Amino acid sequence: MTAATPIESLDDLRARLGQLPAPDAAAAAAAATRQSALTKPLGALGRLEELALWLAAWQGRTRPRLERVAVLVFAGNHGVAARGVSAYPSAVTAQMVANFEAGGAAINQLCRTAGAELRVVPLALEQPTADFCTAPAMSETECIAALNAGLQAVPADLDLLALGEMGIGNTASAAAISAALFGGPAAWWTGPGSGLDPHGLAHKTAVVGRGLVRHAGAFGDPLEILRRLGGREIAAMAGALLAARERRIPVLLDGFVAGAAAAVLQALEPQALGHVQAAHCSAEPGHPRLLERLGLRPLLQLDMRLGEASGAALAILLCRAAVACHNDMATFASAGVSDRA
Repeated sequence: MTAATPIESLDDLRARLGQLPAPDAAAAAAAATRQSALTKPLGALGRLEELALWLAAWQGRTRPRLERVAVLVFAGNHGVAARGVSAYPSAVTAQMVANFEAGGAAINQLCRTAGAELRVVPLALEQPTADFCTAPAMSETECIAALNAGLQAVPADLDLLALGEMGIGNTASAAAISAALFGGPAAWWTGPGSGLDPHGLAHKTAVVGRGLVRHAGAFGDPLEILRRLGGREIAAMAGALLAARERRIPVLLDGFVAGAAAAVLQALEPQALGHVQAAHCSAEPGHPRLLERLGLRPLLQLDMRLGEASGAALAILLCRAAVACHNDMATFASAGVSDRA
């Protein structure tokens, strides 16, 4: 398959969201027929069965496969971080990217365990977005460039994609995007992120609230919300989600920040996330509220709040278990086991 067609404008993105491919109904039906013949009571493997059928539908295979699985981590810096909305300085973003590249981060170990290739995509780390309290975070040109960075980063031949991010200050952006899309005060959506104390959390909440007041006139347009309150890595994840959907690649979505990127697409097209599973529910307090709004039920709940696609990488292991059972279990007929009366 050739490279993904770049997004030419925000209106082009809107048009493409109206032309999304559906899952393969025939493959899904054939996979369900196979599920019903396996040597177990119907539904006995619970959500593992659901995962197998989801993978079959989006891959277009009665027996899905996980031969090429990738984890994409997009990294970006936020101008609003200068207001002290994180426990860490912005320099940590680039330092952690170097740690990813050296193999020393949690995501490196999880990818190795899950049998996934890791790709880290830094996005103009030397040029933070504008402070959303005083100006739109990105110009339209910058937002489109970030969307296209995500779009172009998705390999064409993946069986499964796990999606996450790195960016000091990005939970403030995720909180602001969520509040702008779904309403409610900043305090509903703002959490401690990388470890703020109660005083720091109160300050961060006030900063998010200031950004919401500054851009309230643009809340009728989800792409303007992304441009004004988001970050390059958030826009890139939205672009990657679009690329995966256009290629019918199933996606495991990481935490709160990745969820905010997905929420922008769903606000534009209610069916945009059919190829997505929420890998986990993080400890960031806005995340369960966001998942509820998105209609996504998390696969795991381990009180994680690391980011860097760590929860999504863990969920790859669940998908491997689901595929192994679906593909390799015997049927009642082949095993000589009596079926239901």
